[in-house]
Amino acid sequence: MDRDAAEDLSLPKATVQKIVSEIVPSELVFSKDTRDALIECCVEFIMILSTQSNDIAEKESKKTIASEHVIKALEELGFQDYIAPIQTVMQEHKESLKIRERKGTKLEQSGRSEEDLQREQELLFAKSRSRLHSQQG
Repeated sequence: MDRDAAEDLSLPKATVQKIVSEIVPSELVFSKDTRDALIECCVEFIMILSTQSNDIAEKESKKTIASEHVIKALEELGFQDYIAPIQTVMQEHKESLKIRERKGTKLEQSGRSEEDLQREQELLFAKSRSRLHSQQG
């Protein structure tokens, strides 16, 4: 793989460093070479898992890889120990999405139309300009 392609398939070093620092005891330090190797391993793992998940989805004539395909891929690749924790994280993610959906957008929460809010904003700007001009004059 050439260097440009390798850089395209990478993970943010700061993100990897943050994850590592949360896992590894504080008295241990990762060298730059070790961190880079870890990033390469993570990218390779993601590529293998993605390929396997895609193959499973294609066998089911699906055009979208679902979380179930990823779980099945982990199982087929011998990563059964990861399945339970991943299912827990997926469930937590689904719950957080439900909470976000219930909250809705600020516009929806306001109960006012976009046009009403636009008029109010223009009025506030006009008042602000008027105050500014009166202070300058």
